[in-house]
Amino acid sequence: MTKLIIFTDLHMVPEGTTIIGIDPYQRLANGIAHVNRYHGDADRVIFTGDLAHHGDRVSYERLKTLVDQLGPPAAIMVGNHDRRDVFLDVFTDAVTDDDGFVQQVIDFDDCRAILLDTLFAPPYDYPNSHAGLLCQKRLAWLDRQLADAGDRPVLIFMHHPPHATGFTGMDMIRLVNEVEFYALAKKHGNVRHIFAGHVHRTIGGSCRGIPFSVFKSPVHQQPMPFDAPDPSLSVDEPAAYGIAVVTRDGVLVHTEDYEIACRDAAIA
Repeated sequence: MTKLIIFTDLHMVPEGTTIIGIDPYQRLANGIAHVNRYHGDADRVIFTGDLAHHGDRVSYERLKTLVDQLGPPAAIMVGNHDRRDVFLDVFTDAVTDDDGFVQQVIDFDDCRAILLDTLFAPPYDYPNSHAGLLCQKRLAWLDRQLADAGDRPVLIFMHHPPHATGFTGMDMIRLVNEVEFYALAKKHGNVRHIFAGHVHRTIGGSCRGIPFSVFKSPVHQQPMPFDAPDPSLSVDEPAAYGIAVVTRDGVLVHTEDYEIACRDAAIA
């Protein structure tokens, strides 16, 4: 059974900087230590974008020192806060496709994982480039990887959710071409689950008949009111990562609030 750990929205910053009083470096360091201790058998640790809060080199270099401490192998993606060229200049071994997008296919014994690059840039024209996009080249690449998978179950990983999640502000900057994406996701009939980040909340359900999971950040979280129009609103809630396990019958998805998790259990 393939086991995957999912971190999203790391928002690394330079040393001495915090986000709403939270230190992203220490939060992620705690998460990586937790994974190494309890999930050292994971087949991959997938980072689904927003690696650095401002896409700067110093933050990517700090992040790399933490990723290098992981026991299981890592696979890294980019999100709307990232700058593709700066990221690739620091993470020189990151996988890209033939067009230079940070996306890849990973085949396991029981599934195929497709990691997408939904960064709507360059140009980095905010707030427009905070939304996600799969251009025609990336859609064509996805089509080829889905076709090549055949009957193998496919898990798709992307930073931006490809549909509305109910949060007004965040839904304005979701994947802008969701209709095209879902046409491909349903075309081959082998997509079993879609994983995303971006929203900084734990969200699960299905869209167009395909199950999906969205995970919280190790740092700041999206406040719960659905009608907040500002996507930058943040609250200090427990840090988390996701756990996905592929079984013979489907996909199991868990969330671990690792900084408040307790393993010393008692009988209730």
